[in-house]
Amino acid sequence: MADEMTTGTVFDIQHFSVSDGPGIRTVVFLKGCPLRCQWCHNPESYLPRPQVMAYQERCVRCGACGAACSRGISGIRGLDDGWREGCTGCGACVAACPANALELAGTRMTAQLVLEEVLDDLPFYRSSGGGLTLSGGEPMAQPDFALAIARAAKERGLHVSMETCGYCDPAHLLAIRPYIDLFLYDYKLTGDEAHRQYTGVSQQRILDNLHLLDNSGAAIILRCPMIPGVNLTQEHEDGIVRLAAGLQNLRQIHLEPYHNIGLSKQKRLGMEVSDSIQPPDKTLLTKMAMRISGATGTETLVM
Repeated sequence: MADEMTTGTVFDIQHFSVSDGPGIRTVVFLKGCPLRCQWCHNPESYLPRPQVMAYQERCVRCGACGAACSRGISGIRGLDDGWREGCTGCGACVAACPANALELAGTRMTAQLVLEEVLDDLPFYRSSGGGLTLSGGEPMAQPDFALAIARAAKERGLHVSMETCGYCDPAHLLAIRPYIDLFLYDYKLTGDEAHRQYTGVSQQRILDNLHLLDNSGAAIILRCPMIPGVNLTQEHEDGIVRLAAGLQNLRQIHLEPYHNIGLSKQKRLGMEVSDSIQPPDKTLLTKMAMRISGATGTETLVM
């Protein structure tokens, strides 16, 4: 049973969102994701545990971080010095840094604490038809925690949406299904080979889970990240049309243009930074959206 004292790891809570479901919403971002999308704009979501992010340009080499570290790690002298390998994400160095050169991505919270913050915006939900959106990472990477939050939110009368990549145990998806009013379901690529190449996992479970939700009567919005050089192709456009045609409960289709906000986060996490992808021409996406709307009869928006 989901319980409000169930704990999990949250890496952000974003208030006043207007693009993650109807109305004004609070988006709760849960850590952990089974995919490794090459265009990801939330790389701090990959691991389920807290992580230290380093702003190298702010570091004054004072050594306060090393002095505070219980594991004796000497500090952030460079991205290649191996200090991250022994880091447990306890946050002691973050608290000790006088230059604000360190930031902790991920906080352990109970479902109750999450809901208390979400309910601070209750008047805005009531006036706009908004509510809570679970996102990530992948919420189903922490299924008990996501379920506890969603159930508690529904008990308080909130509209609850969940953004998901769909790569999860179908039992977990069915367990949370009664507490989700709208699924924002990612459809990233057409074809299993391409999906494996760019995300690291097969597409089959994702498609199976999408049809599982659709057959259960769940309301669905398809969210399609559009990445130049990856999926901004006629083949993928046709794939979106075919997929939409087979869904009974599809409400909308969203085309989401790539943006490069994740690059700075990759640097702060000590990851290899790839800046070869550029944002797409929104005029091309607008035309694509019009074609998809015409072919499917489903409203298609460029977000």
